[in-house]
Amino acid sequence: MIQDTIEKLKVLQEILSDKFTIQREIEELPRTLATKKELVSRLKKSFVEKNEKYEETRKRVAELRVRLQEAEADREKYESQMDQITTAREYDALEKEIRDASEREQQYRRELQREEKDLEDQRLRLEREEAMIGSQEEELEEERAKIDSETSEREARLGELEEREQNTIPGLDEELLFKFERIIRSKEGEGIVPIRNGVCTGCQMILPNQFVNDVRSADEILFCPYCSKVVFYTESEDDADEVGFSDSDEEGLLDLVDDDFDEDLFEEEALIGLTDEDEITPEEQAEIEGDDGDDSDDESDDDDGLLDDEDDDSDDGFEEDDSEEDLED
Repeated sequence: MIQDTIEKLKVLQEILSDKFTIQREIEELPRTLATKKELVSRLKKSFVEKNEKYEETRKRVAELRVRLQEAEADREKYESQMDQITTAREYDALEKEIRDASEREQQYRRELQREEKDLEDQRLRLEREEAMIGSQEEELEEERAKIDSETSEREARLGELEEREQNTIPGLDEELLFKFERIIRSKEGEGIVPIRNGVCTGCQMILPNQFVNDVRSADEILFCPYCSKVVFYTESEDDADEVGFSDSDEEGLLDLVDDDFDEDLFEEEALIGLTDEDEITPEEQAEIEGDDGDDSDDESDDDDGLLDDEDDDSDDGFEEDDSEEDLED
């Protein structure tokens, strides 16, 4: 039962991984279009602002042209009146009016030239931006059509995956399915991984031996305590090497123990401390025992010597009678 669930989760992992990837792509596609839309919108807004400024400049140019014409007309009028003056005072006044009109004319002409140049620059910029906006709008339409096509393809693929998912999930616990989907979303499409040599291949962490044994027994669905992914046990070529020695290794060890190991390290003679050449013959044993007898004789002689010495010491002392007589005297 657990093994069937594991196999279903393996299949479901592939389905959900592709499904969530496609869903993210469908969500990302409009964002690209939105970015381009925002670019076109900013261009249009900038174009409107610059066009307003262009209209203001154009109005100032028109006003300057009118004022320039008025200044030119005043100057010409005052110049035509020069022939009609009769007094010096009238001449001075008329000359001042002509001079003022000429100054205004020159000032308006300079301002008009500056504004006309600025107006021409603004017009060229507006034309370039208008062309750019048109180009961006064309690209936007092409991008929109492309996104619509790609979205339709992905939605069709998504429908197929959802159908496969519905065919796979029957028999799976709802709580397990909920957790598994969350793991797939958060772990970049990987929700179930094998354990090899006591290591979770999802996070490369060494797992406790009891936990590995529980997974191997396959009594229930278990999750890695470190990465939370569903884990299952799988045999690997390295397992036999890690569990114990192989047959060939055991034979090699037996050969080592039977032959070289005993002979080189634990030779019987070496342990006893004697070799065949060092064994004692009966004659040598008797001689050794004889030597021991001589030693005992020597010791007895030494004892006799000690007794003699004691006798000598007794002769050297005072006898009892002699001592009494000496005392009486």
